[in-house]
Amino acid sequence: IASSATRTQAIASQRGERDEGPGSMMLISRGGLSISRSFELRLELSPAFAESIMFVVRGAGPFGLCKTISISRWPASRLYSTKTHDPLRILFCGSDEFSIASLKALHAYHLKQPNRIASIDVVCRPGKRVGRGLKKIRQVPIRETAESLSLPIHEIDTFTGWTPPVTPNGPINLIIAVSFGLFVPPRILNSASYGGLNVHPSLLPDFRGPAPLHHTLLAGEKSTGVTLQTLHHKTFDHGTILAQTPPPGIDIPNPDFCTVPELLNFVAPKGAQLLVDGIKDGLFVPPVKEVGWRTKETTENLTHASKIKPEDLHIDWANWTMLEINRRNRVLGPLWSKALVASNPSDGPLTFQQKRVILTEIEEVEPPKGCDTLAVVPGLPFVNVPCPVEPKKGRALHAFTRDGRVLRINKMKVEGEAVADGLRAAIKARMFGDRSFQSESVEFTTFRNPLV
Repeated sequence: IASSATRTQAIASQRGERDEGPGSMMLISRGGLSISRSFELRLELSPAFAESIMFVVRGAGPFGLCKTISISRWPASRLYSTKTHDPLRILFCGSDEFSIASLKALHAYHLKQPNRIASIDVVCRPGKRVGRGLKKIRQVPIRETAESLSLPIHEIDTFTGWTPPVTPNGPINLIIAVSFGLFVPPRILNSASYGGLNVHPSLLPDFRGPAPLHHTLLAGEKSTGVTLQTLHHKTFDHGTILAQTPPPGIDIPNPDFCTVPELLNFVAPKGAQLLVDGIKDGLFVPPVKEVGWRTKETTENLTHASKIKPEDLHIDWANWTMLEINRRNRVLGPLWSKALVASNPSDGPLTFQQKRVILTEIEEVEPPKGCDTLAVVPGLPFVNVPCPVEPKKGRALHAFTRDGRVLRINKMKVEGEAVADGLRAAIKARMFGDRSFQSESVEFTTFRNPLV
């Protein structure tokens, strides 16, 4: 303190201000201040003292004007009061890699500041039976992380009839749900004196819902962000926004080629840091303040990030452009359609049925010579050889998209069959018609019907 006072007086002297001794200077900190009648400086330190110190240097005379000199090791954005709170006994609800990043960051802060975070209990959903015969159990990823951190684990598939544990330090006083999947009911939130928090990987209120990363990429967004909000008592993602990535957001790396795992790895540490900073600054302590920066103009056309369903991967040949098909294939995975398949002639009279085909490997290519007339029927696969089609080397299966671009189907999986070369799979499933046509001296054979 004496060293700081000397520096402050020196600064005052350089400015031509008269030094009236120790009694002419006040030291203000976030920890508190008192100055005795004898002008002796006394400082009451708090844990936040090291974060921000401000000196007030008085001018001459009893009513002299004051000038301030601030010294801080934090950026200006963190120069606001930290709300005091009881040691936190956290119930952390999570599941995937996004929530794992937040849990690890919280645990690291807990080890560093046990007086701020007294304990962390982890809630996750039970493992699911998978594989042939459902003999294997696949655990949610966060369970392994919680075990490695030696944190108490509670498995629940519903909050009905379940009560949060009472820790050795007392009852749970803060609920944190990150990418959990279950709605935390008011009964649980009300039992915690500080309510609940959530980290969401979007700039709320845009992309509310369970799949914000998928829909951010599907919408072709070039930037994104993370949001810290309170847990709403009635619905998902409608809490008070306590902290958020500043406008206009952060640029998505290589947005035209970015995948969901890549975007997750990009935003997860940012969400974790936002959560820890919110804990440090006591943003959850009532009364909470809404700081969302989206204006009315930017919230008129919001996108709901609904759960991804199988139908979202079903190609709409009549409406999807090549851009849409490529984007969905990159974000959601292999797309599917339905093809008309003929029965085996040796089994009796010819019959037809629709079978699902998964296009496991596709790419955009230049149109083969003479195929322009086929562009009028999007989704009609063809090959540039006469009927009957044989699976010779160098031949490939193509189809036009709505915007007149050509998709090559390198590999596909027909319902009930293994993944195979696209042309061979189509021949084996008897998808080609029994007639060919000629265009610009090139013969083409198509499927009996377009894919639907």
